[in-house]
Amino acid sequence: MSHHGRQVPDHLLIRIARRDDPVSAVAEDDARRRSHAYPKLMWGAPVFGYVEEVAGRWCLHNLGADQPQGARDGLGSHFRRLLGAAPDTAAHAAERREYRAAIRLLDWEVVDDLTVHGRRYRIIRAQPFIRMGPDGPEPPRPTDPDPHPPGGTRDTRPAEEGFVIDPAATTGLADGLLRIEMVPAFYRAGIVPDEVRADSRRALASHPNVVLLPVGFTIGEYVDRAWRPRTCDTYPTPQAARDSAAFRFSDIIPGEDASLEEIRAAYSRALSEFEAPRTDEFEIRGVRCRVTRVERFVRVGPDGPEGPRPSDWDPEPPPELHCQQLRAQGLLPEPD
Repeated sequence: MSHHGRQVPDHLLIRIARRDDPVSAVAEDDARRRSHAYPKLMWGAPVFGYVEEVAGRWCLHNLGADQPQGARDGLGSHFRRLLGAAPDTAAHAAERREYRAAIRLLDWEVVDDLTVHGRRYRIIRAQPFIRMGPDGPEPPRPTDPDPHPPGGTRDTRPAEEGFVIDPAATTGLADGLLRIEMVPAFYRAGIVPDEVRADSRRALASHPNVVLLPVGFTIGEYVDRAWRPRTCDTYPTPQAARDSAAFRFSDIIPGEDASLEEIRAAYSRALSEFEAPRTDEFEIRGVRCRVTRVERFVRVGPDGPEGPRPSDWDPEPPPELHCQQLRAQGLLPEPD
């Protein structure tokens, strides 16, 4: 990216480096082939998580919430874990007080940026998208890591956990070109409400660069001659998607009038009979399914990654405030 007259700031950089090792060469060729086979980019709903600033860069802890409040709740849980790990001694008393104060703050107020015990945290927004071609959504690429056997992905960590959001880091040619393509991208008129589109245009100025996040995978299904997500979840490897999303609870309910015992029996039977598919194309109860590759990017500006936008769907208040509202409406009993 050009920046005339002076050195380019880190947050505006896209450094593309040629990588000559065999693995990178094959990955670049995969990316080139797929960009032709699946040329249409389709954006999904934004996802949210929280990051921590470390040595001037932002480290991603979690990215799995479909609304900002879910990410704030996750950050509150993170502070509860830190509080539980901090020794209950005089030397750590100040640290423990800060964790308690942060937990209470997040339980009662909408906060997207805070500093706790000398560490800065932020709620961030990321944009998922998939590639579509004439035959449907893009499946996993041959070079996408998929190390675990069927049934062996239960404890697989999210691919983005610990990822450093660094716009100045070098990238390969395919990812560099994709970043350049995403820099000016925003929601088009007629697809989203006007306020959502306006926010997306403002983000081009406030957060003028993008960083690609680790790829994830989900399951798509072909229904009524169209592809749609079978699950909202994204998994770190293709096999994790196959293992976790091969059937839904609605697939195994014996009927609307089924008793709890019948539902439990059906669920136990489904678990015992379930065999995770080994391919990227398979059927579930006659429905064609495909493991689908999900790419994601986060916009970055001079102060780091973009947080939630005013127009982002965020219907739930903080947990303690929500309970207070329910009690005021008589929908929740007063605490003892």
